[in-house]
Amino acid sequence: MPMHERSIAEQSSPFWWQAAPVKPLPQQPLARKLDVLIVGAGYAGLAAGLALARAGRSVGAFDAMSPGEGASSRNGGIASGSIHPDYATLSRRFGKEKALTIEAEGKLARDFLYDFIETEGVDCDFQLTGLFRSAIGYEQYEGMARGAEALAKRLGIESDAVPHAEQRHYIGTDFYRGGTVRRDIGGLDPAKLHAELLRVALAAGVTVHSNTPVTSIERDGPGFHVVTSAGTVQARQVLVCTNGYTDGAVPFLRRRLVPVHSRIIATKALAPEVMARLMPKRMMMGEGLQLGFYYRPSPDGRRILLGGRDSSRVGDPAAPTLRLRKGLVKRFPELGDVRLSHSWFGNVAMNRDMLPRIFEKDGVLYATGFCGSGVVWAPWVGTRAAHKLMGPSKHAYSAFGFRPPACIPFYRGNPWFMPAVIQGYGIQDRIAIWRASR
Repeated sequence: MPMHERSIAEQSSPFWWQAAPVKPLPQQPLARKLDVLIVGAGYAGLAAGLALARAGRSVGAFDAMSPGEGASSRNGGIASGSIHPDYATLSRRFGKEKALTIEAEGKLARDFLYDFIETEGVDCDFQLTGLFRSAIGYEQYEGMARGAEALAKRLGIESDAVPHAEQRHYIGTDFYRGGTVRRDIGGLDPAKLHAELLRVALAAGVTVHSNTPVTSIERDGPGFHVVTSAGTVQARQVLVCTNGYTDGAVPFLRRRLVPVHSRIIATKALAPEVMARLMPKRMMMGEGLQLGFYYRPSPDGRRILLGGRDSSRVGDPAAPTLRLRKGLVKRFPELGDVRLSHSWFGNVAMNRDMLPRIFEKDGVLYATGFCGSGVVWAPWVGTRAAHKLMGPSKHAYSAFGFRPPACIPFYRGNPWFMPAVIQGYGIQDRIAIWRASR
């Protein structure tokens, strides 16, 4: 069978939907008045609604799709809480004290998620596996090793350098030149996490309207006049928790978030001895590249799931899947004949400074900008935003409570420029790999 044909995945729906299928909810009566109306019923919207409902507020969450149909059930399930600008970049932008506060919040956000999973009895296949971040070349390894040491000193996070000689204890490939390990990062089933968060939110009294888009939000005296496809609602407060699927209902936000495709492939079940050789510690995996792949074993340890940015907008729909499969085989040559069971994509949202956000504009509060790390950031930022709506308290503070992201010139929701941006990053990566191989 030609490579092109045998490399196409059997299913185009997310692997996670096998165990936790996303479905529309039964239609709910529309409350004409609400204390808080939330736009979006993903991780952030449901976490915010849960906190508000438990504090006695009447809450309605409105989603244009079925709840969780977007990024909340399409991501890789890696609980990293990573921040894309490094500590040095953050220090230049905001000063060392603010940079340290931002880094420290990642630890708080991960602890919050892990505690929520345990306290609420959330069944989402969570495992605190650790994360191995690989280095492309020895020069990058030296920098990553220094970063791991500094992270341990600054925040007390168990983070270690792994030299190339010890690499195969963590990952069965010679493609890299060492890396670092973070012990405080785990993996989970993202669709199960959303399903459980939905269960808990509904039990707390949050009314969730599926396939009910919000079409406009207007100030109406001390509150808001919100038009939805099911009718009009008067809300005392409005919280917008959309991210990669932000639409024209919130044009101010849409001009500041760029939706980027992130595609993931899943192999068919591999032999236990193969998985033990390739992923001996069942860790989450990342790479030190602009367009680096992220990958992991499935929760049952039988498959490999690998993801990366997908710039395709037109052309061969199989090309992005084939690119990921080629990347998988390049890292693990013994998988040259591997068959794929799933290939799917979802939108992540990027902004100009690549930081999550809580901000207010014209009385509307926004919790957004997760930049590909929403498993950790979305529940945390959503909950912090909910406490901000309830009034000043220590639970309302976040290091991300500052100005809105900068507007992107000439952008109104169609990311026409992304293929060129992705191509530019790809060139940088090829140069980095070439330099590392000299």
